[in-house]
Amino acid sequence: MIHNATLYTFRRCPYAMRARMAMLISEFEHTEIEVDLKNKPAEMLKISPKGTVPVLNIGNEQVIDESLDIIRYALALNDEHDVLGNTPDDAWDLIAENDTLFKKALDRYKYPNRYEEDKTQDWQALGEAFLLKLNNMLSASPFLYGDDMCVADIAIFPFVRQYRAVNKEVFDNNPDWPELKNWLESFINSEAFAEIMKK
Repeated sequence: MIHNATLYTFRRCPYAMRARMAMLISEFEHTEIEVDLKNKPAEMLKISPKGTVPVLNIGNEQVIDESLDIIRYALALNDEHDVLGNTPDDAWDLIAENDTLFKKALDRYKYPNRYEEDKTQDWQALGEAFLLKLNNMLSASPFLYGDDMCVADIAIFPFVRQYRAVNKEVFDNNPDWPELKNWLESFINSEAFAEIMKK
């Protein structure tokens, strides 16, 4: 058991969300500090000057400030559902695609006025191409890589949720990804999700 572990987090941040989900699955005991992104706590900036969440401070001795590293660390300690063990090597490539190409498309789809120089690109179409890829994977199994949840599911669903939130009507009425919608709903309607999203 680890004592005095503190997670600096932001409730709606997808990176923090996936870290909290993994920590819940691993039953990782910790204290959470909700960060005001416009007024970040000095103690967080001292241990992680880049100023992004999540940041896990473990017993004032070890600091982990990348969400995937927090996921790996937590599940390595306790992984009764074998989430880490169910994660094939190519799942990390899919997560990388989510974190780079899809995240870029998501940001520009959600905040077009922030990216005036990128308006020539159809970011919605690029995002939807990734979502269709996920749907095709889910058409063969309930989770992205088979019958059991793996890190890819935990790491990617918060970003799909955020994409849906940009225009729920467009997302929900798209006939091209029924399996993706079922997969997303299984997460956002779960007790685990309700737990990590408590205010």
